[in-house]
Amino acid sequence: MSSRAAAERRPGRSAASLTAARARGRQGVARVRSSWVPVLQAAVAGGVSYAVGLYVLGHPAPFFAPVSAWVCLGFTRDRSVRRVSELAVGVAVGVALGDLVVHLIGTGAWQIAVTLFVAALVGRFLDRGVLFTTQAGVQAIVIVGLPVGTATGGPLGRWTDALAGGLVALAVAVLTPTDPRTHPRRHARDALLALADVLRVLARGLDHRDVDDVEDALVLGRTSQPALDGWQETAGSAHELARLSPAGRRHRDELRALAADAVLVDRAMRNTRVLARRSSATLTAEQVHDVGELADVVAQVGAAVGELAHDRASGRDPEGPRRTLHAAAERLDPYRLGAEDWQVQGLVLLARSLVVDLLEAAGEGPVEARAALPPL
Repeated sequence: MSSRAAAERRPGRSAASLTAARARGRQGVARVRSSWVPVLQAAVAGGVSYAVGLYVLGHPAPFFAPVSAWVCLGFTRDRSVRRVSELAVGVAVGVALGDLVVHLIGTGAWQIAVTLFVAALVGRFLDRGVLFTTQAGVQAIVIVGLPVGTATGGPLGRWTDALAGGLVALAVAVLTPTDPRTHPRRHARDALLALADVLRVLARGLDHRDVDDVEDALVLGRTSQPALDGWQETAGSAHELARLSPAGRRHRDELRALAADAVLVDRAMRNTRVLARRSSATLTAEQVHDVGELADVVAQVGAAVGELAHDRASGRDPEGPRRTLHAAAERLDPYRLGAEDWQVQGLVLLARSLVVDLLEAAGEGPVEARAALPPL
């Protein structure tokens, strides 16, 4: 590439970097906003656990009490009683096994290997959960690896500290119950709003024939992937927990739908990124292409996605977004839009796939979603 061409490309790259940085900043703020309450609860639980070990149990350095509380609660809102109990028992079992090994065979490299082997087998025997076995192994390693001088309160001191921290964490989980739909709904809203933003910028770029806007849409689509991944993770976790929680069973259908919608919207975002890449190539071609009506359709789809975000956040039936998406689907006829331009027809075909995914995410059946499109 010539120095002149490189110089001409630098402003575009700088603008794309700035767009990506702003998107990541917004995502970071959203994560902090959704996590500060559980983080505060876990931090207070850690302090309370330390106080229990120090003043109630009389241990001069109850290190494992706050460790156990933090491991059990963490910084997420996924605090089902079963999950917290599983982690608390896993930590306690690991600490107990570690203390036992230290008192029987001492510390060292081979002792750590033996401890991890035994802890993992005991964990698998006691519980099928991965978290249980992982924490049992990790805590056992920590106990064996720490200097003997860190033990306080006798041979079972560290175990009772871990048990105290786990009990404090369990009390927090019991006293602060949450609706299992809250977290997946919030992630659904954030992911859908991110998709709506990408479609809005893409529509503006197509309407103004502005390649920079189209490139910005592509960058936004790429940086929005963590929001989509978070939705899939939390929705899948909530759906699994619904089978174990009485409160979750009441909302099992909605949780199942949220998990399925997360996959559909992730697919829609991928289709949008492909549409943005093809749009950029189309606008930079020497031939002039008429993409004005397609830009209007993309804007219409983006508006529907924005409405869908708020409906999913509140649990309402997205009847309005479905109607809007149906209207957009009816306009995506490649024999009318770009009838004499195969490149525009290619963009229309990509938009058709996008709209089908979104119609299904809005509650339409797969057959009905495809039937909403003009026949090819």
